[in-house]
Amino acid sequence: MLALGGAAAAWPLAARAQQQSMPVIGYLGSGSLEASTPYLIAFRKGLSDSGFVEGRNVAIEYHWAEGHYERMPEVATDLVSRKVGVIATPGNLPGTRAAKAATSTIPIVFGVAEDPVKAGLVASLNRPNGNATGINFFTGELLAKRLALLHELVPSAKRVAVFINRSDSPRADVLRSDVQAAARDVGVQLQILEPSTTREIDAAFAALVRERAEALFVGPDGFYNTRRVQLANMAAHHSIPTAFAVREYVEVGGLMSYGTSLTDMYREVGVYCGRILKGAKPADLPVLQSTKFELVINLQTARMLGLDVPPTLLARADEVIE
Repeated sequence: MLALGGAAAAWPLAARAQQQSMPVIGYLGSGSLEASTPYLIAFRKGLSDSGFVEGRNVAIEYHWAEGHYERMPEVATDLVSRKVGVIATPGNLPGTRAAKAATSTIPIVFGVAEDPVKAGLVASLNRPNGNATGINFFTGELLAKRLALLHELVPSAKRVAVFINRSDSPRADVLRSDVQAAARDVGVQLQILEPSTTREIDAAFAALVRERAEALFVGPDGFYNTRRVQLANMAAHHSIPTAFAVREYVEVGGLMSYGTSLTDMYREVGVYCGRILKGAKPADLPVLQSTKFELVINLQTARMLGLDVPPTLLARADEVIE
């Protein structure tokens, strides 16, 4: 597995020969290998459902951004020069944009939280009419609902800190505007912080403690997801009730999440990659949209924070982690 930027010259000759005999998927991950294991399992499951098994009849060239979104254009251009069969960018809008800019012919299968039509990735959901298609999983659109659920869980919190990753500036601008509108509807004041590195996350927690934020709202972001253990641990350390976009944060100790299933998205990206390798055209594959939204609450974390979860909220939860 290659780090971002790769070192193809160091590949063993046997591995190169094997890749030349089978189709190659270029995989652009926004985070890290370590944090992506469950998603890679889902992606490979989708490939398998389409008849492809890594190392047997398909090769995958991995690149991990680890939050350095600015380097995506370089890597996308490199993959295009290698003439991979398809480029997969699950959970990675910056990588999708970079791939779209680098090629108009190599198929791209994306997984994005934003509206792919507004983002300029496809002409329409039903008829993408280009070299890209994929899955829209809506974490951005659910932002207002997520903030309202956090307020319902912690109604006394009037000052809420918000983390937005400024590295993806187009998306950060949209999230900033959306969360400010949602805060007006809920009736809370915001303290917006924009950490984009591990060290900056630590500094952001120190800042929200100084400003006496009473809750934290973590914006949806691929890099933040790779730091989910750090974020959950820091929230617990500072006794700050925190809402996240996806369940994986709650599984490692976060308080609550509301969003779609990322593992389902990664599996569907794998399925589409397999279908394209079999000859399907991205222009003919409609963009899929997530239809299942789940509220997950970690009751053990709530107790640790001294929170009494309202029975009405518990009744609506899709899963309660004891």
